[in-house]
Amino acid sequence: MSAVIISCLKVFFCRILDVTMGTIRTMLTVKGNKVFASVMGFCEVFIWYVVVKDAMTAEGPVLPIAVAYAGGFATGTFIGSLLSGKLIKGKVIVQVITSDCNKSLLDAIRDDGFAITVVDVAASEYGGAKYMILANIENSQLDHFQSFVRERDPKAFIFVQESKSSIGGYTRTAK
Repeated sequence: MSAVIISCLKVFFCRILDVTMGTIRTMLTVKGNKVFASVMGFCEVFIWYVVVKDAMTAEGPVLPIAVAYAGGFATGTFIGSLLSGKLIKGKVIVQVITSDCNKSLLDAIRDDGFAITVVDVAASEYGGAKYMILANIENSQLDHFQSFVRERDPKAFIFVQESKSSIGGYTRTAK
């Protein structure tokens, strides 16, 4: 019985490691870091192969090994998502549609150090004229930027998307 428990623990923790690496590798690939992503992919598949071989040749009941395998996968996905958000630097494009033409909001954002581009948005049947604010910021600054805008315009519509690269312009360094 202790051999089954040891096998389950080994499979569980190795799956956490290889799936965490896989999640981070995927994020690195999307961000364009091909070399490091390739090295991680090699290590990830090596660990996966060893774990699968061990899981398939383990003595004893199959169900505990299968549960350990699946649990390690789920846990590795969760940990990999957390780590990739913390470790992988990148930029996001933030689009803010204001609730009205609020020049004091634009001034406050600029005074806080963010570089923005502003586009007038025509009035529609749903409201008066507005601004569309465009900012390309570090993902580590996103929470601050969003809360900063929300404090000054609670009705603002904020849209965020990943930014692979940008050329020219001014970008603020993180505080």
